[in-house]
Order: sequence, then structure tokens, then C-alpha cells
Amino acid sequence: MSRSLKDGFFPPKDDAKIKRVRPKDEKDSIFGRIKLSDAVVKEKRSVFWGRKWNSFDIVVASGLAALHLLCVLAPSTFKWDAFGVAVALYFVTGLLGITLSFHRNLSHRSFKLPKWLEYFFAYCGTLALQGHPIKWVSLHRYHHQFVDSEIDPHSPIWGFWFSHMSWLFDTENIAQKCRERGNVRDLEKQPFYKFLEKTYLLHHLALGALLFAMGGFSYIVWGIGVRIVWLYHSTWLVNSACHIWGKQAWNTGDLSRNNWWVAVLAFGEGWHNNHHAFEYSARHGLEWWQIDMTWYAIRVLESLGLATHIKLSTPAQHQKMALIS
Repeated sequence: MSRSLKDGFFPPKDDAKIKRVRPKDEKDSIFGRIKLSDAVVKEKRSVFWGRKWNSFDIVVASGLAALHLLCVLAPSTFKWDAFGVAVALYFVTGLLGITLSFHRNLSHRSFKLPKWLEYFFAYCGTLALQGHPIKWVSLHRYHHQFVDSEIDPHSPIWGFWFSHMSWLFDTENIAQKCRERGNVRDLEKQPFYKFLEKTYLLHHLALGALLFAMGGFSYIVWGIGVRIVWLYHSTWLVNSACHIWGKQAWNTGDLSRNNWWVAVLAFGEGWHNNHHAFEYSARHGLEWWQIDMTWYAIRVLESLGLATHIKLSTPAQHQKMALIS
């Protein structure tokens, strides 16, 4: 097992080009602090009004609205087997797909997997309906490169709801911030990920057809609607709540926070200040009491000989990043 962090896929930060937020300085802020937080809203971006919507914005916003409306039917369509399908898919697409594959394996290369297993877990993440791997990983690497600056795709310096979800249907703004895809050349050169990019929606249609064939409309409501919306908000809370509420254990120079209840919802991703301090570490819950389901899954894969070259933070790095009280 490797016990060190290595530089990899994030270009060096150019502080001359990034105007970073100052969490404890409100003099440049129009809207002040978010309640119970040091996060300063510098300027609320008008997402719904005062801007031109393009066709993709409308499609994304309509899709999100439709999925949330589908959840309204959950009580009237409840069946234990449909609920079980939703829970099973939540773990498969959320834990194995988003947090283990898209985030820790593909975005940060925190460990290695055999290619067949890497691709399988990436396919699980594709079925989370959060974008194909190339897009998801590119945006996340931009987030780390420009965290809580004006170029960050989803920082609360533009307001809580912008960081939580409304950035998703403000596509022109995201395109201006994240113009280049050079940060995902490692994925773009692999035909499997290009295939997922080109056929992305077909896999969701196939899953929907399979669920309907298995259990009818209740499987669609729970296996698609409830499961995806629950996973959406669990993931989005890492972008929003974990940059607003919680504690900072490390001197990361950004707004990242450790938030225990987000960690419970998002398979350990809520130990977000830990993650920003040691970006390449496969383990986010650094203390024994910090529950990190994704790390436990990686350890199981390691015990089976499937996860190798696992990167972890070292005591020397902890000492360097520790906050001085």
C-alpha cells in the first residue's frame, strides 16, 4: 500500500488569476455571511431571471423538475420490493458509482483497479444520472483547481442554492468557467469513456425499461425518481453544505468543512475539509470515529487484491496542514 500523496491531474493554482474568497472579511461582500457560517456570499447570481436561457438549460431544469415531481407519487406507489430496488440501486450507483469510482478512483486516482472493474464501477456511476464520467470528472477537477474562487463551478460565494443545484442549469456560466477539457485527457483517450459520453442517455432508457418490466410503474417511481433525487441531494450537499457548515481541521485556505451528517448521507464524502487537505487520499474519514463507507469498500477491494496503489496521507503531511490554534 502506498502511503504518500502524489501530484497528478490538477494544474498548479495561479493565485494571480484567481480572486479567492476571504471567509472572515466581509468588506467586499454585498450580501454578507450565510447564517451560522463563515461563508461569504459575494454576489448572488440570478439564475432564474435576468439571463438568457438556452435549450440545454431548459432540458436540464425540466428533467430535474420531472424527477422531483415523480417523487410526489412515492407514497401512493409504495411497495417493499420497489423500496428495496431503490435502496440497492442507491448503493450501487451512489457508493460504487459516484463516490468510489467517479470521485476517488477517476477524479483523484487515489487507488488502482483492474480495468474491467474500473469500467464496471464507472458504468454504475453513469446510471446515477449525474453526467457521464468525462464531464463529471472534468468539473470536479476544476472545482479543486479553483476551489471557492470566482472560477469554481459551484461555490457558495454565489449563494447556497447556486452551489447546491442551480449551477446545473446555468450552462453558459459553467462553459465560461470550464472552457478546456484538457484536465481529463486520461479518460478521453480511453474508448470506453468516449462510448459512455456518446451513448449516455441510452443507458438510462434501458434501465428504465428494465425496471418497468420487472415491477411496473412503482419501480420507475422508486428505482428512478426517489433513488436519483435522494442521491442528487446527498451529492449536492457536499458542494453546498460542506463549504458552509461544519468544522475545519486543516489549513486548506478555502471554505471546505467536515460535516458528519453529510458524511452519513454521502458515504463518507462529508469529511470534506479532510478531502481538500489531502486531495489524493483514498480515505476521507481520517479519525476512527469518522464513518467513511467508501473507504470501507476500498479496504474490502484491497483485501481481495483488487484495489492497489492506495494513496493515503502521512503524519508529516498532517503536521504541515494542521491549523495552529
